[in-house]
Amino acid sequence: MKLYRVATENGPVTAIEKEGTLYACDMPRVETDGSIEDVQLGKDLGSLAAANLLAPVSPSKVIAIGANYLDHIREANMEPPPAPLIFSKFPSTLTGPTDPILVDRSLTQRVDWEVELAVVIGRKMHHVPEADVYDYVLGYTVANDVSARDVQFGDGQWVRGKSFDSFCPIGPAITTRDEVPDPQNLNLSLTVNGKTMQSSNTSEMYYKIPHLLAYCATCFTLEPGDVILTGTPWGCGEFMSPRVSLSSGDIVEATVEGLGSLKNEVQEFASSALKTAAE
Repeated sequence: MKLYRVATENGPVTAIEKEGTLYACDMPRVETDGSIEDVQLGKDLGSLAAANLLAPVSPSKVIAIGANYLDHIREANMEPPPAPLIFSKFPSTLTGPTDPILVDRSLTQRVDWEVELAVVIGRKMHHVPEADVYDYVLGYTVANDVSARDVQFGDGQWVRGKSFDSFCPIGPAITTRDEVPDPQNLNLSLTVNGKTMQSSNTSEMYYKIPHLLAYCATCFTLEPGDVILTGTPWGCGEFMSPRVSLSSGDIVEATVEGLGSLKNEVQEFASSALKTAAE
């Protein structure tokens, strides 16, 4: 099934789609035996085509993995990391599948894209063997790990450059894991203004999903709704020659096979907040 999160006059509502119509529902749990709870259809919310779709999940944590695609490692002239390279994005980075990417030009001039397969956790997970990892997964969705490269590399650590508001478009839905037979064999791609920038397959992951999730859950507890971004393939603008960065009005479309697409416009502004604070 595909689970959406929809803006309504009474606030965000989780919904399931049936024959083009959205119906309110509770976010299903993953049971202790690994099965996904059945969903009961509620109020008719109207057509999917007319819905205002939000990020499909509201997590306590957004965990990301760096340098995890072999083709991306090669383009960045790096060596594979000796262990998964974990960083975080604040939950406030999440934005909907058609919402704008907001770029503050007083803070960054080098904004880049990263299409990613995102894993959504379905039940509390801590110290779980790799063989059992999928019993804790609710499903998968599409993410774009937007990055302010000048801030990311200038700071010496990645959190600020990865965590500007709107820097994680995600959606359009959570596709439950029963509808994704092999998450390690999905085509994924990203275009900017219709031009293909990234095109690869999740088989290129260096550390596979069971290892990534088991590794993360050894370090910290993963809660239901938490999101893990599993890395990006080759084709990031930062590593092109000459370098390519996003500009105002650019349309960025990220797609993962069977999961759908994000389509976000870049909108620029220049904040005076830091200048005012300094004065």
